[in-house]
Amino acid sequence: MTETEWIIIRDVKEDDEVLKRAGRILALGGLVAFPTETVYGLGGDAKNPGSSKAIYAAKGRPSDNPLIVHICDINDLKNVALDVPDEAYRLAERFWPGPLTMILKKHPDIPVETTGGLDTVAVRFPDNEIALALIRYAGGFVAAPSANTSGRPSPTVGKYVYEDLAGKVDMILDGGSSVIGLESTIIDLTDEIPMVLRPGYITLEMLREVLPDTVLDPGIAAAGNGAGHKENGTGNIQDHEAGITGSAADAKEGLRPKAPGMKYRHYAPKGKLILVDGDEDKALVFVKEELKKRKAEGKRTGLILYEKGFDPGEGFTDADINEEYKADSVKIAGDSGGYEDLARDVFRFLREFDDEKIDYIYARVLPESGLGLAIMNRLKKAAGGNIVHL
Repeated sequence: MTETEWIIIRDVKEDDEVLKRAGRILALGGLVAFPTETVYGLGGDAKNPGSSKAIYAAKGRPSDNPLIVHICDINDLKNVALDVPDEAYRLAERFWPGPLTMILKKHPDIPVETTGGLDTVAVRFPDNEIALALIRYAGGFVAAPSANTSGRPSPTVGKYVYEDLAGKVDMILDGGSSVIGLESTIIDLTDEIPMVLRPGYITLEMLREVLPDTVLDPGIAAAGNGAGHKENGTGNIQDHEAGITGSAADAKEGLRPKAPGMKYRHYAPKGKLILVDGDEDKALVFVKEELKKRKAEGKRTGLILYEKGFDPGEGFTDADINEEYKADSVKIAGDSGGYEDLARDVFRFLREFDDEKIDYIYARVLPESGLGLAIMNRLKKAAGGNIVHL
């Protein structure tokens, strides 16, 4: 077992020597977890096959699930990818540094261990001073998935990185809470038509402002229309086939996923997350009855509230309502309860529910447009397809 250093970074300049040391660890084949604007990443040398294998081992991650290569200089794109199309540079000009990952043709210098066996590579230029300093000191090319045990909610604070990876990595750089809280948007530029493989903070609508022909991966689009979920108007919860998500048809045929998170179940809390879809009044009645039922069973319940979901004013936490309708833990997204607040908070909520030993978690289904698409993509995967249609 590795002795893991957990170091809080307060200022990039003041902590420069720590960052240099972290860079040397990566250059020598070690692993360092670090903050980005999206979620925390688990970094290794992208050009070292052994480092990529170590990342997979530390996470317990399937080796056909590609890693993202992080760079700190746009000029390094040509050292990671071949035949970089003009579309990539147009997107980079608009969104880099930032939460956008591009799928491109792999450069020979990037080993297949980093790309999950593919001849394509996922590349990102993050918008975080600590991350950029680390990448620079490591030699400019850091492979990094999210810094969590595979399948668990992605960490947005250092505490949960340590919880999952202590003893498995050499160092954790703690830079505080992630600003965005969702992993990067992934767009595939290797085919004729640009395709979003994972929705994120950079929305489909934003991408189309630069590349109007951009489309959504069919697996994501189908899930957004309710495909793959068992309809049940009775209020009885039916489990969806667990494990495979995203481009499910490709995954079942045994094809390697082009991007992280397309094939395997992700983001799952220890308790059962149940999403409620339908009329607001019916949803309110359903959830209150669920809370009452679970309480009678001796189970602990959690509730996620947000502006366009359950209204925080509905009385779930009001001491005046009947005790049987109260959830054991209620999480309200940010100050406004809006989409950006929920995006930032959702993974932290799922982790906190685990800390609180919550057995059942309830949340409303959001409209799947703009940032709502990315949030629902994560919540559906976290729920394993547990959606009640009223």
